[in-house]
Amino acid sequence: MTRDDLIQYAAYRYSVDAEYPWNDENFIFRHENNRKWFAVAMRVAYRKLGIDRDGLVDIVDVKCGPLLMGAYRGQSGILPGYHMNKEHWLTILLDGTAGDDLIKELLEISFDLTGRKTG
Repeated sequence: MTRDDLIQYAAYRYSVDAEYPWNDENFIFRHENNRKWFAVAMRVAYRKLGIDRDGLVDIVDVKCGPLLMGAYRGQSGILPGYHMNKEHWLTILLDGTAGDDLIKELLEISFDLTGRKTG
C-alpha cells in the first residue's frame, strides 16, 4: 500500500480526508467526532527507523493496545512507533514490506481504540 492508496482507503472506509497540519507531505487522519488522531503518516529516512538502508520511506503510525503489540511487532514491515509512545503505537512501512490486509487491520484497530468511548 502506498501513501496515496492509504489516503484513498481512509476516505472510503472512514470518510476522513488527510489533514496536513505541518504544511509538508506528512499527514494525519482523525475522528470527526472527537478530533483524536488514529493515524499519522510521515516520510522519514530508513536509518532513523534503525534500518540499515539509504533513502526515505513512507510510514504510518497507528495506535495498538499493549496486549497486541508483541503479536504485530514481529511481523514484516512493523516497528515500534516512530515519534510516538512505543507502548501504544506501531509504525508500518509503506514500502510493500507489510501487506495491505495487515495495514487495513491495524488501521481498524487504531480507529476503534481512538474512537469515542461509550458506556
